Amino acid sequence: MALTDQALALLHRLDPERAHRLTVQALALGLGPRQKQADDPILRTTLFGRELANPLGLAAGFDKHAEVMAPLLAAGFGFVEVGSITPEPQPGNPRPRVFRLPEDGAVINRYGFNSRGVERAARRLAGYRTAAGRGFVGVNLGKNKQTSDAAKDYARGAARLAMHADYLVINVSSPNTPGLRALQGRQELENLIARVRAALPDPAPPLLLKIAPDLTEADLEDIAAVALDAPLDGLIISNTTIARPASLRSAVKTEAGGLSGRPLFGMSTEVLRQVYRLTGGALPLIGVGGIGSGADAYAKLRAGASAVQLYTALVYEGPALIQRIKAELAECLRRDGLSDPADAVGRDAGR
Repeated sequence: MALTDQALALLHRLDPERAHRLTVQALALGLGPRQKQADDPILRTTLFGRELANPLGLAAGFDKHAEVMAPLLAAGFGFVEVGSITPEPQPGNPRPRVFRLPEDGAVINRYGFNSRGVERAARRLAGYRTAAGRGFVGVNLGKNKQTSDAAKDYARGAARLAMHADYLVINVSSPNTPGLRALQGRQELENLIARVRAALPDPAPPLLLKIAPDLTEADLEDIAAVALDAPLDGLIISNTTIARPASLRSAVKTEAGGLSGRPLFGMSTEVLRQVYRLTGGALPLIGVGGIGSGADAYAKLRAGASAVQLYTALVYEGPALIQRIKAELAECLRRDGLSDPADAVGRDAGR
């Protein structure tokens, strides 16, 4: 996310990871945009029992170390998700590990859960709350690369950060940590969720699972069954994809890692629609993947999402995109005679 059109042009001349860090530092210094007017009332919605001014969130991956929740919320997001955060600090994969695909409106990353660890994140989140930070902040949990017990890692992160989180996310869908996506199998998920649940305080924040877009119909059926039986409090659909659509034009399209942005929209929205049908609309779903307009956000809602997240489109369009998406979404709702985002949820999903 850039701060002005001029800054955006400058950042695009830099290595993507360096541009990312400079943007986070600028936000931490108070140089980010601030929303000047209240959101359109038609955008007001409820997620996990909390009223939000709008259903547009920032996906995990931008504020990896829980450094800039307040500036991001002040820019106009309805909620922010930080992380992924691993129990112990780790550097992630070797650089370069982020690649822009401007012709495709996409990014490939293979960060590999670079994290400063759960203790530093806990201190930052506690500081945010102490400073009267009441914004809706989710915490995305990862595991350390070398761990031999993935469930232990997720349970440790959940136990340490639960008191500071409005919701927690078990991220088993990044393609950049060896063996991680294997945890999306039914038996593995049942064990993982049970151990994380056992580590949580009472009362506990909502517990969600973030899944990949590259799953088979049988995989999705298993995940939906586990989500309902465990139970989980919601699902995030979806993470980046390991697929490389034939439509990609960029010279770096063959780089290893997860593809995000515009090419992911159709795939992730179809998975969202399938999971909404499989769960019968019983769970809140957060739709993410390829959102770049209010029409995109609206399509996610109609496919079954109760709220949406974006990230990659901000790389190319900057923070003005936040207000534009919200204005366009409000127009979509009014055009179709709907009263709020919840009224749109699942209308195109079928049962």
